[in-house]
Amino acid sequence: MAYEVGSLDATLSAAAGEDAALFAELRQAFVDSLARQVDLLRRARCDGNWQITAMRIKGLAASFHADALIGLAEEALDAAPGDPLAVRRIKAFLDEYAA
Repeated sequence: MAYEVGSLDATLSAAAGEDAALFAELRQAFVDSLARQVDLLRRARCDGNWQITAMRIKGLAASFHADALIGLAEEALDAAPGDPLAVRRIKAFLDEYAA
């Protein structure tokens, strides 16, 4: 599944300006943060932990204007805790963006 990540890169480019090193640092910070949240989501089994983690993912996505990820986080919020499809879809987004 291919995700549109252009708006995410555009947001990072706007923040970094002409500084390629800063762009790379911001991009890596986003990837690292999302990876931590994906791990927490994967391990969440109770409603509270699942909802908090999905909201953190949605907030991270909103901060970086990652519309596709916002949609995936909303799907996770509607899913049952531990839903493997929701986790796989967000992980696929992360893997595609990190590649």
